[in-house]
Formats: sequence, structure tokens, C-alpha cells
Amino acid sequence: MTEECTSCDEGSRELALRTTLLPKDTNPAGTIFGGVILSLIDQAGEIAMRRINPHRRYVTVAMDSIMFHAPVFVGDLVSLYTCKTKVGNTSVSVQIDVIVERRDRPGEEVRVTEANVTYVAIGGDGKPIPVQG
Repeated sequence: MTEECTSCDEGSRELALRTTLLPKDTNPAGTIFGGVILSLIDQAGEIAMRRINPHRRYVTVAMDSIMFHAPVFVGDLVSLYTCKTKVGNTSVSVQIDVIVERRDRPGEEVRVTEANVTYVAIGGDGKPIPVQG
């Protein structure tokens, strides 16, 4: 059985992770490395998977449609929101939105990154197993 969510508006997404980033996370241009943001996206997705079935182990099989819209700066409050877009037999696709509240502009939020990530549930032998069960 496949469950689909056609759009992930503010009402259908869940906060998965919130953090601030430090100077160690910056590139030579003074903004946060894209790889740091990708790591946070993967962590947020794993949290979303636990909400679907905490008894499963999941692996990331694809990160696609990643769009970086604006930079993240040291001290920004970074929030990652998830919304499942498709639940299949062994896989789940999740839209992850990265929103920041600028350190110097409290209350102002900026959507900086969005990604679509696919996870597969695996058993002890590393082979796909049903997400539910």
C-alpha cells in the first residue's frame, strides 16, 4: 500500500531538528558549508523515519532535488521540517525544508534549503524489508 502527500504546506510538516551552527562549520566565504546542511538534512530525515516506525533501521538511498536558496550564517537558528511525500512497501520519500531565523533579525524566517530524500528500511542482513510491520 502506498500513501502519498501531494504537497507539504506548513500544516503538514513537522519540526524534526533545531540547532545553531558555529564558526567551525564555515567555509572560507564565511557561510556554513553546504555539506553541514546536507548532514543536518539526513539527520532530520532519520528522525522522520523513527516517527513512521521506530523499530526499523533505515538507510539513505537518494538525496535529490536539493536546492540551496540562501546562505546560512554563524549564529542563525536552523530549523529542519519534514513531510513524508510517499510511503511505499520498503521505502519512504521525505521533503525536508531548512528554515533559518537570522541571529540579527529575530522572528524573521528565511527558507534556505529544500531537499527530497528517500530512505529504505533494512533488516539485519542489509536487505530491504517492509516499512510497516
